[in-house]
Amino acid sequence: MIIAFQPGLNEMQQAHDQLSANFFSALDCSLVLAGIFGIIGAFRIYHNWQMGEKDITWDISAWFFAALFMVLAGLFLRAVFGL
Repeated sequence: MIIAFQPGLNEMQQAHDQLSANFFSALDCSLVLAGIFGIIGAFRIYHNWQMGEKDITWDISAWFFAALFMVLAGLFLRAVFGL
């Protein structure tokens, strides 16, 4: 219940609305970056594999964890800000 006589309550609600609007665009950005990392990593790994490189496990884990980090960073920020 919001009482209009409390000073600053409307401003706090506006700040919360702005933060939630900007945050969700940042969360979407982190998911898009994770997808881009995954696609680029898949192309690079496929290229290296087709060129005869047999030791690609390091490349696979590096690109996988880069994409996973971006997904988890977005979820972590969502949990920290409680949105």
